[in-house]
Amino acid sequence: MKTVTDFPHAVVEYPDMGIEMPDGTRLSARVWMPVDAPLQAAPVILEHLPYRKRDGTIVRDQYTHPWLAGHGYVCIRTDMRGNGDSDGLMDDEYTPQELADAVAVINWAADQEWCNGNVGMMGISWGGFNGLQVAALAPKPLKAVITICSTTDRYADDIHYKGGCLLGENFGWSCNMLSYSSRPPDPALVGERWREMWRHRLDNLDFSLSTWLRHQHRNEYWQHGSVCEDYSAIKAAVLAIGGWHDGYRNTPSHLVENLSSPCKAIVGPWNHKYPHYAGPAPAIGFLQEAKRWFDHWLKGIDTGVADDPDYRAYLMDSVAPNRWLGERAGRWIAEQKWPSRDISDVSLTLGAGGLLGGDGAPNVCIQSPADCGAGAGEYFPFAFGDELPDAQNGDDAKSLCFDGAVSVSDMDIVGAPNIRLTLSADRDEGKIAVRLTDLFPDGTSALITYGVLNLTHANDHATPKPLVAGQAFDVAFDLDHIAYRLPAGHRLRVAISTSYFPMMWPAATDTEITVYAGEISLPIRKTTTGAEWEFEEPEGAAEWRTENLRPSEYTRDLQTDENTGETSTKIFCDFGENRDLEHGLISGGWMREDWRVHPEDPLSAKVETQWEQTGGRDGAMWRTFVDAKMSCDAQYFYFTATLSAWDNNTLFFERKFGDKVKRDLV
Repeated sequence: MKTVTDFPHAVVEYPDMGIEMPDGTRLSARVWMPVDAPLQAAPVILEHLPYRKRDGTIVRDQYTHPWLAGHGYVCIRTDMRGNGDSDGLMDDEYTPQELADAVAVINWAADQEWCNGNVGMMGISWGGFNGLQVAALAPKPLKAVITICSTTDRYADDIHYKGGCLLGENFGWSCNMLSYSSRPPDPALVGERWREMWRHRLDNLDFSLSTWLRHQHRNEYWQHGSVCEDYSAIKAAVLAIGGWHDGYRNTPSHLVENLSSPCKAIVGPWNHKYPHYAGPAPAIGFLQEAKRWFDHWLKGIDTGVADDPDYRAYLMDSVAPNRWLGERAGRWIAEQKWPSRDISDVSLTLGAGGLLGGDGAPNVCIQSPADCGAGAGEYFPFAFGDELPDAQNGDDAKSLCFDGAVSVSDMDIVGAPNIRLTLSADRDEGKIAVRLTDLFPDGTSALITYGVLNLTHANDHATPKPLVAGQAFDVAFDLDHIAYRLPAGHRLRVAISTSYFPMMWPAATDTEITVYAGEISLPIRKTTTGAEWEFEEPEGAAEWRTENLRPSEYTRDLQTDENTGETSTKIFCDFGENRDLEHGLISGGWMREDWRVHPEDPLSAKVETQWEQTGGRDGAMWRTFVDAKMSCDAQYFYFTATLSAWDNNTLFFERKFGDKVKRDLV
């Protein structure tokens, strides 16, 4: 990334600008603005998050907000209530209170003398989600949104459930947020009341897993904040960005297809990061794209964005699978209109004898071991470490596979493959995972894309129904969007399994399914010979000035207990520890997960995790620690968590959480 220090506008930073909410709660905002903003009013760009502006998101904030402020914007990075240096309490994701606070900040900002009355929102993940949700509330000053790695459907395409299946990350994310939310404010900003604020937060923290597991179907809880419920509510112009190595691959296409307001999409080969420093490379000049977008919609400058292609995507070349790739070969393609008339569906039957594109009915059974799925990788990789999908051969051996003929020419798959199956199950519930893989001439199987389905949800995520054992029925669902070139000499494989752990929590029964017929529809685009679009090279403001006290580290190990046969996926991520050279704040953390299951017993699935956060200054340090576990039987999910907090080396707080939640066809 090119570092820029010379900008059209000199920038002034306010580390703690107070913004009072209608109920009197004070939110703390870090604000960057041009020094001449009071004389020459500027548009505002808001990022509204629970991740702590003082330390949590500081790496990307330093790259991003001073750069945009230097180009004539007021950038406001608020700590949501109950987080960082803001007062109040937070009790869940995307609550009406959270969204109302964001609207209040927007209206407050629009009324300031340094604002021209126009506001944009920008964010990744949580900030990408609430940017869309606030846009659906249509506050008058909000004219434009940039949403990155987000979703339009909180039930069907988020970190909690997918295809009606409980994701392992539902547990992982709840522990993550319990740990994040346990941190105190910075005494340097809030003064002596920091301990009182900290205690108030700790006393009122919830373990959100209890809430999320009590909403196992698509009900009003998940409909709230799902902008797909009414796309027409969004009036602001939306730039939607995603990454092929992220868990949220479908949103850019969904938004371009469904919004009536101006909308464009960009999808790169990236993990769960902003595109100016994401991996695998190539990163792009995201800040230049953001400036073009906001200049057009917030400053009234014709930058040409209205004429940009609807959908720009990085068409990835086939590469040998690896847990991490520093760079992904490929090229940028551009579709002026999306959906594209230049993409045609090509259907291949699941034929007899495991032949993809063959004749005859397969009439074959599959009952995968419970540990099938070890090669999946992380749901949303973010650590620049060994988180990407590995070779799929191990999982393929535990799946029902259909292999196609050797491709005589390159084949560009751009869009969402659709799978249609006629099958039956020998139990009243069950789950399937369908993977589309690239089969190399040497037999290596590389993941292209995948989808999962809870079979009791085949017709409806809101009102699932038990299966009738032995009775055939039809299912159809999309796999995740992708842009991938299958090269000549390779083959396609469709792999079907009844488990996909730890990505998907196992079903309550060890179900065998019989596949009677099937067909996969592939969105095939005419093969391009070169790049159809070019982005500027990435640049940003000067990086965070820090002293590294402990380096970051990531490991992921797959193990099998020789005595019990139990398999384990062990993950360790040390985020490192750093000292801010401007204000001296120390921040660090690490996490550990251990996912276990016996191949012959889906009810043996269990997970343990530990999260630690550290911070403060020399002689005045704090630490929080979360230790949590989850297991199940056929009727219930069981989980416990202990949250401990220390002020220096003195135990300041300890609380235990415990619950069991009845399974309801999940």
